Amino acid sequence: MAWSEVEQYLAAGLGVTFPLTSSTSSRVDYVVTDDHDIALHLQLAPRQRLPRSPHPLIRVEEIAYEGMRMARLRTTQRMLLRDFHDFLCSVADRVTIDRRTPEQAFGETVRAWRALLGRPRELTTERRIGLIGELTVLGRLAASNGWGKAVESWNGPLGEEHDFSPYGFDLEVKTTASEGRIHSIHGFNQLVPSPDRPLWFVSLQVTRGGAEGRTLTQCVEAVRREVSEHAPGALDRLELLLGRLDLPHGHDDERWRLRSTPLVLTVDNRFPRLDRSLLAQLPTEAADRIRDIDYRIDLTGLPPSAAPPAALMGPFALA
Repeated sequence: MAWSEVEQYLAAGLGVTFPLTSSTSSRVDYVVTDDHDIALHLQLAPRQRLPRSPHPLIRVEEIAYEGMRMARLRTTQRMLLRDFHDFLCSVADRVTIDRRTPEQAFGETVRAWRALLGRPRELTTERRIGLIGELTVLGRLAASNGWGKAVESWNGPLGEEHDFSPYGFDLEVKTTASEGRIHSIHGFNQLVPSPDRPLWFVSLQVTRGGAEGRTLTQCVEAVRREVSEHAPGALDRLELLLGRLDLPHGHDDERWRLRSTPLVLTVDNRFPRLDRSLLAQLPTEAADRIRDIDYRIDLTGLPPSAAPPAALMGPFALA
């Protein structure tokens, strides 16, 4: 199964079953569900055992389907669907090509992938969509201030406190693929404004885009072209920033599009955030031992803040 084809059905929310074997072989089906999920169904012979999953992210269940006893393989983490697709294809190949039993095929695939888990990946899906979000905001700032100033204001790859520092304010960008505006916040200081500089927050939601979506590689190349044409003097800084990231190499087929209009909020006393002032009730020696925190906030349903900076008032679009 090609991921590009699967992604189109996921984006449309259409359920479909792809038989991977002939009618004379044990049934193997690749399934896209109408609730935006994927699974592999493997027919079990009367004496064949159900594969046992050693990993909490992979769920193996026995189901009855069209009078057959089958094993269903699914993942508990939909953010990993692209990677899980490759895993399912590997299991299916071992059954359909190598003639392994479902238990053997699953076990061999898990062992093979375990041997690779120690190797660092390029970018996680979460980090990829985060970078797509930052490039989207970079384009929005460029539409208002020009590509040179936009690139100069981008701090995200440098590990600074805030993702952007345009003239007069700072900006934090968070991107999620979930249906709600739920974002992960890292550290006490990520949502603390700098002295005399207001802090604004942009919440973006993306969804898998199918043929109409854009990959991270396409977004990066589009930004490179724009900067090269309109602000060549900023190319060195742009390449410095991109060089700090483990960008995809080779084929990149994970496509995304904006799910909704970005939400622009001012980070003030009403914004849901945690900072070190919460530790004031603890004894000093106890508070000093709390180094940092990670937490999640839910911005679903909040109205946009009034009077955002002019640079954030226009339309947003993927690069």
